Amino acid sequence: MEDQEIVYARELTLHPDEFVDVLKRSTLAERRPVNDADRIQAMCQNANLIVTARKDGKLVGVARSLTDFIYCTYLSDLAVDEGLQKQGIGKRLIRETKLHSPQAKLILLSAPAAVNYYPKIGMSQHDHCFMLDNVDDLKIAE
Repeated sequence: MEDQEIVYARELTLHPDEFVDVLKRSTLAERRPVNDADRIQAMCQNANLIVTARKDGKLVGVARSLTDFIYCTYLSDLAVDEGLQKQGIGKRLIRETKLHSPQAKLILLSAPAAVNYYPKIGMSQHDHCFMLDNVDDLKIAE
């Protein structure tokens, strides 16, 4: 049987098991809470822009984002099955995500191994990003 082409679509829901499976088949699982079912469930449930890549119905790529659709879109997870990487799937997922929120600035934090990928596809690097993991680390200004 001949393989079907990859089908890209915006999906309103993402099943946690499918999400974990594609995370594991990409390199993203090592930086995501794949063993915490409640967090994964919430991540799938609370994302409001999910773009998928499917081959023969199987999820082979996902772009999971949080957006207001007008000012900013945070692309939180971009995962592509390792066996299908370097075929333009990630770039297409980014493109489809941007097309669903054309006025919004698309923002993402790169995985360390992918930091050189994004400039190659036309994204600009921003030096002014800040993160806070623990609220107790927040210092009161003097």
